[in-house]
Amino acid sequence: MHTVLSSANRTVTIGHDQPFCVIGERINPTGRKLFQEQLRRGDLSRVEIDVAEQVAGGAMVLDVNMGTPLADEAALMVSAVKLVQSLTDLPLCLDSSIIEVLDAGLAAYRGKALVNSVTAEDERLAAILPLVKRHGAAVIGLPNDEREIPDDPRRRVELAGKIIDVATGRYGIPIEDIVIDPLAMPIGADTTVGIKTLETIALLREKFGVNMTFGASNVSFGMPDRHTLGAAFLPMAIAAGLTSAIMDARSPQIVRSVKAADVLLDHDPWGSAWIAAHRAQQAQAQQAGT
Repeated sequence: MHTVLSSANRTVTIGHDQPFCVIGERINPTGRKLFQEQLRRGDLSRVEIDVAEQVAGGAMVLDVNMGTPLADEAALMVSAVKLVQSLTDLPLCLDSSIIEVLDAGLAAYRGKALVNSVTAEDERLAAILPLVKRHGAAVIGLPNDEREIPDDPRRRVELAGKIIDVATGRYGIPIEDIVIDPLAMPIGADTTVGIKTLETIALLREKFGVNMTFGASNVSFGMPDRHTLGAAFLPMAIAAGLTSAIMDARSPQIVRSVKAADVLLDHDPWGSAWIAAHRAQQAQAQQAGT
């Protein structure tokens, strides 16, 4: 099952037989006080830096979140979408919990975007899925509802099934355009949650065959040496069936771990991309030495 995203002139295919899709997480003001202040002034210069760093790091899709208190988030999203699309041809993942922001961003976007995200709550499904259908986008589904963020992997799968059923049956969204988030929770609060996420991924792949993504940084939140934890957990998740992640594309350690997983799981035939990247790195080092 392939989820195809596009910009005006590039496509990216997410699938179990494809290289792992790195979705850059950095264009997000959460926890970035200076960036928030800049956005409130309408200053998007930091976005240009974030785009350049993530493209250089190997991002294949860029997540764009403009959630800033006391700012016109819809206007910022439109400006950010236009700016990012002028800087790179990578497809975008438009990230907001506000309907008007998503609608404005999708209207400004050239191509087929990924929407982040919709939950299994009836009200959210009824509000967001029509936007996804109207704009021909793909969507990330979070398997939680009004009552709970489930701890039990089987309950997560049930709620994922609800999202898939409503999206495909009521709104005619193709199942390949539904990317499920198996819910990666912080291991700093409970070290069993990593195992539960891996079990959820395996169950989702077996039952639905859908593509999956999660916020990779969530796993290590509150723990020291977060990049090492992320670099260890992501290959485990990929082996279980994860096909993309919203992650720090600026971290060579984490990006190399998923590229290595591609080689080991035969998603990089003959290791050609791995070898080419290594040779490019060697050439760059030699050039720097001269």
